[in-house]
Amino acid sequence: MYLHEAIEQVLKANGHPMTSREIANAINAKKLYARGDGQQIPASQISARVNNHPDLYVKIDGKIILSRWSLNN
Repeated sequence: MYLHEAIEQVLKANGHPMTSREIANAINAKKLYARGDGQQIPASQISARVNNHPDLYVKIDGKIILSRWSLNN
């Protein structure tokens, strides 16, 4: 699984916007993605991936949502 797929899975499962730290904690707890060096995913890596995929994610007030969610979710 790619990191952006793990981010999407976590956001869908929680059903609400989350911070980079919350997403990283969930991915690490569920072991959805493994870095090549075996270290846990830091929040900064989540933030960088989100910034690299504006087609998938939107940041609002420090929280990340899927771009296809309405702002009412």
